[in-house]
This record gives sequence, C-alpha cells and structure tokens, in this order.
Amino acid sequence: MGISTALQLADSNISTIRKSFDVIVERTVRELNGESCLALEDAPASKQQIVVSRSFGERVTCIEDLQQAIVTYATRATEKLHEQGSKCRHISVSVATGRYGNEPQYANAASMTCEYPTSDTRDIIGFALRALESLWRDGYRYAKAGVTLGDFYQSGVAQLDMFSQQLPRANADALMSAVDRINRSGLGKVWFAGQGTENAWQMKRGMLSPRYTTCLSEILTVK
Repeated sequence: MGISTALQLADSNISTIRKSFDVIVERTVRELNGESCLALEDAPASKQQIVVSRSFGERVTCIEDLQQAIVTYATRATEKLHEQGSKCRHISVSVATGRYGNEPQYANAASMTCEYPTSDTRDIIGFALRALESLWRDGYRYAKAGVTLGDFYQSGVAQLDMFSQQLPRANADALMSAVDRINRSGLGKVWFAGQGTENAWQMKRGMLSPRYTTCLSEILTVK
C-alpha cells in the first residue's frame, strides 16, 4: 500500500485499512487522527488478589522450615504488589498436608489485617508469620503452603487513621524501591534472613525444561 510513515498511515482510507488489516490497525489509524478507541474497560486492571502457593519438594515436619517457606512466598507476593504499584491490608496464609496416603491430613488458613495499607515486605512477612503460628500443628507432614494478599489500595491514595496504634515505618517506600532495584539489576541479591539459605522444602526442579534463552549455562551447543 506504499505506507512507510505514521503520517501516511494516518492519512489512509479507513475502509481500505479495515479490508486489508485487522481491527488493531484500524484502531491505530483512528487514534492517529485523534479518535479515542481504547475504552476504559480495555485497559489492564490491577489484580484484586495476589497468590503465591507452592507444593514442597519434600514433606515439611518442623515449623522452622515452614516459616522459611512462608517468608519466601510473602516476599515474592510483595514483589508482585510492588510491580502493580499497590498496597494491601489483607494477608492470608494457608497450609495443607498431602491429600493421598495413610498419613494424618490437615488443611487450614488464617488471615491478618493491617490497620494501614502497606507494601513493606517486613510488615507483610510479620503478619504472615503470625498467621502461620496460629495454623501450626505438630505431628503433620506438610505438603503445601501459600500466601495471599488482598484489599488493595493504590500507593499514595489511602487515608491513615490518626488514632491508630500501627503506623507505617519511616522511609519504607524508599527502602523497598531500593531493594527492588538491586534485585532487578543482576548485580546482587537482597533477601530476608527468614528465607534461609538451604531450603530442602523447595519444589523439585529436576523436571524443569532447559532455559535455553535465559540461562547462559543451559544454552544449546552445536558440535
């Protein structure tokens, strides 16, 4: 059609574009001519709930290992919260044993509510661990756990209760932003001590597909 610039595309006949291309190109032409074609409902909405839940690589029988898992999941859930620019007030933790076999079975969940919207990983870890304490039962072999965040607020729009006994930590947003930047940079990794360093409970990864495009050590070689 001889179109090589945005101006030429904007000057194109809408009927011709509609016949030759899909609706996306037609919308582009209309947008170039000042017509809004993106309805509010077409814009991606923030998630209303964030869930990080995993099955363990091996059964967990001590609370210390389960605490490490919950801290790790809470940290990952909060990273997702940061990605969409939200804060939350609702933190829920779930635990479960395996569904099959002759072992005693147990599954439960507990929720905590923060008095103010937070995206501070330290806050969310603290609430998650308190929820876990109420769930823990000795004598079970835990197979799965999860952390759920909800009741979201956009950063900067929540109103605090002046009489609340709980208040956000000073400079929390700046600290969390710095941690996120470091972890995204590839120059190092900042993690919380509660995550531990040797996690036997982590998912077994032997069945993962090779990461040909994202890991240098797994790139295919031709001989």
